[in-house]
Amino acid sequence: MAGTLAIDLGSTSTVVAWQGPGEEPGLLSLPPYSAEDPCLVPSLLWLSHPDQAMPLLGRQVVDAGLADGQAPQLCRDFKRWIGHPEGAQPPGASCWLSPEQAGAQLLLQLWQALPSHRQPHRLVLTAPIDTYRGYRLWLQKLCRRIEVAELALVDEPTAAAIGSGLPPGSRVLVVDLGGGTIDLSLVALEGGEGRAAPIAQLLRFAGRDLERSGQALRSAQVIGKAGIPLGGRDIDRWIAAELCPDLAPTGSLLQAVERLKCQLSQSEAALQLWQPPDAPARELRLERRRFEALLRQRGLIDQLDALLDQVLAAGRRRGIDLADIDAVLPVGGGSRLPLIRQWLEQRCAPLPLRGERPVEAVALGALALTPNVRLRDVLHRGVSLRCWDRRRQRHHWHPLFVAGQTWPTDQPLELVLACSEDGQQQLELVLGEPQADHRSEVVFEAGLPVLRARTAGEPEVTPWRPAPEPLPLTEPGQGGIDCLRLRFRIDADGQLLLAAQDLASGTNLPERCLGPVR
Repeated sequence: MAGTLAIDLGSTSTVVAWQGPGEEPGLLSLPPYSAEDPCLVPSLLWLSHPDQAMPLLGRQVVDAGLADGQAPQLCRDFKRWIGHPEGAQPPGASCWLSPEQAGAQLLLQLWQALPSHRQPHRLVLTAPIDTYRGYRLWLQKLCRRIEVAELALVDEPTAAAIGSGLPPGSRVLVVDLGGGTIDLSLVALEGGEGRAAPIAQLLRFAGRDLERSGQALRSAQVIGKAGIPLGGRDIDRWIAAELCPDLAPTGSLLQAVERLKCQLSQSEAALQLWQPPDAPARELRLERRRFEALLRQRGLIDQLDALLDQVLAAGRRRGIDLADIDAVLPVGGGSRLPLIRQWLEQRCAPLPLRGERPVEAVALGALALTPNVRLRDVLHRGVSLRCWDRRRQRHHWHPLFVAGQTWPTDQPLELVLACSEDGQQQLELVLGEPQADHRSEVVFEAGLPVLRARTAGEPEVTPWRPAPEPLPLTEPGQGGIDCLRLRFRIDADGQLLLAAQDLASGTNLPERCLGPVR
């Protein structure tokens, strides 16, 4: 079955999501590498010798009891170092593989493990925003070894926000509590009113690599960022030291306390039976109240306060206060802890929390940022609207839908227009069709960017004839004051439709058909 595969390579866990024709997106099980609940692949490799072609991977490492320690055979925590200057390694790392080699081995082995009835025609990968450029170059080299017709890349905050249902153009505080790190980022997503929504950046299309396509790097804008190398595994060690102060935190003990921690996200008390090597079984018991007191005692909340203050201060330097942020997006397994949720609600009130699926949100958002798998047509010319630029005292053409864009549209394009003069009783609609030209530019086919030739300078626009009927105003307008909210969309028949709202009266005008697009 052809479809779209998304892989979110994480520091602790890797998420693989799938969407086939007519299917809802969901996580994909890849035994023997993935766990069962949740369906995640631990980001771990174990090599018996440096040149091993097929090392133990994911759950295999955990089941073999090899997931702890600093042995050179064990590769972990490599994701965050991919894209850094050559030779960068996690502090104290001694793995036989570089971060890039370990990441490549994991992705290639997962690709080879896909079920025979899942044959993706599109692969979407996610990248951290702070090393996006280097990560992109690494992926381009790696994916020459993957046979897939379409290959795309999206930054993780954008994918997480879209996967959680936030609209394009949002300002989002992303709170990522992973297995090895805590990262807080204040980001502004692409898109918004009058601007194109974010999409995944194309690295390959129709089997052709686009390394020299000249595409601009497409990622969210970082307004503020702060983080520390502390995460879920450190919390597991705190629990192990609390419950078994007489024992070293071995791999099997850490696995048991991790399950204990996950239970405390759902209940007030948890119990796990742990079998130490060559010793009687032990009952590990922990109440949520005692667990949260441990986290406070270890300074977790104080550290989160400091990180949040640092990020919000960066926002204020850019003129963005807490009230200007649209939502808080908790991601990562640690964000499920009730204490973390309480802290977010207290510190970030009244901002809404949008973390219903904190672990899967990035992978599912990556699927959403590529075109749906249903067939669509594309525009050959596009449509523009002539607008008055009050500051420059001249008209200009504002693009509504661009050449190569898919239709029918998922969401209407919204614009707010102001009157150009006092006493204005209607707004004229002058639509135009940009003409083809011959210099290289990036356009969108099937929702993904590809190169097309165009000439230098602004393209010429041919006005539609006849022009659509003007839009009446309920009250005479004032120059420079917003008066109409317009929503443009293209239906399944290729017709450009317009719905409008009169802002003075709140009246909704009937939707009208403006004509066919091509």
